[in-house]
Amino acid sequence: MKVLVTREIPEEGLQLLRQRCQQLDVNTSDHNLTPEQLRQRCVGKDGVLCMLSDRIDAELMDAAPTVRCFANYAVGIDNIDIDAATRRGIVVTNTPGVLTDATAELAWALLFAAARRVVEGDRMVREGRFKGWEPMLLRGWPVRGTTLGIIGAGRIGTAMALGSAGFGMKVLYCSRHENRVLEEKLSARRVGLERLLTDSDYISLHVPLTKQTYHMIGPKELELPKPTAILINTSRGAVIDEAALVQALRDKRIAAAGLDVYEHEPRLTEGLADCPNAVLLPHLGSATYPARRAMAVMAAENLLAALTGRRPRNCVNPEALERSKI
Repeated sequence: MKVLVTREIPEEGLQLLRQRCQQLDVNTSDHNLTPEQLRQRCVGKDGVLCMLSDRIDAELMDAAPTVRCFANYAVGIDNIDIDAATRRGIVVTNTPGVLTDATAELAWALLFAAARRVVEGDRMVREGRFKGWEPMLLRGWPVRGTTLGIIGAGRIGTAMALGSAGFGMKVLYCSRHENRVLEEKLSARRVGLERLLTDSDYISLHVPLTKQTYHMIGPKELELPKPTAILINTSRGAVIDEAALVQALRDKRIAAAGLDVYEHEPRLTEGLADCPNAVLLPHLGSATYPARRAMAVMAAENLLAALTGRRPRNCVNPEALERSKI
């Protein structure tokens, strides 16, 4: 088997591949492959362990017709044309579950950092502008006893919501399906998007990027929250109309935002970096040692299963198995 790994991953995953692959091509540079580099290095490969930053489209698949599986090192799959892969009998896998807690914890980190203006305070101290305690200095917003709104109550949204129990928060959630866990453990209420945006003090996004969720938070939606509301996004950047968010932050229509993902990642929408009421992280949702190791192992196992004629545990397009070239 000949396999490409498009960025270096934790050794535990690479070791699994080395044990089984005749040829293992790993991009060890400190940057992503360009689209042309990616196409060239996919040629002649049987499988590709790819990153969420790699665009896997029909053109790439046609340029590398020997590839039988794309194992995505992420839970989201919006970087891959699933329909194109399925039509060609190419298996696509992802890494759900193992990054749930890590991402939920980061959402809480963003929430607290934005609420208590942690980044602004850190910058003040580092720049020598802290002159001593002041009664009006960097006042923020409380968490205990407030309302948390969860948009998308899947694995990560559920984990995020469950963390609110220690702070006595009321929980609202907007989701396609009822979440019995949240309703039984937190007395959470399922509401529509407008009600959630209007009533929540903290709004946390946990939806996949699809045609339906693209820009689901836009100018109209950003008129609804309280001026003290804080928006958190650890899902995908394009779920928010970033230009509209910049304007809302500038106009103080919402108090703050905490973002780990961006609409044009890694590029920021003009003006976002200048908003002092935005906490901006470089896509660290799953960035704990255990989570990234588990993702590496899961992605490698998915790829090896597909290339040896077995059904991968995390196949996102099982229809492809019927047409598979494996």
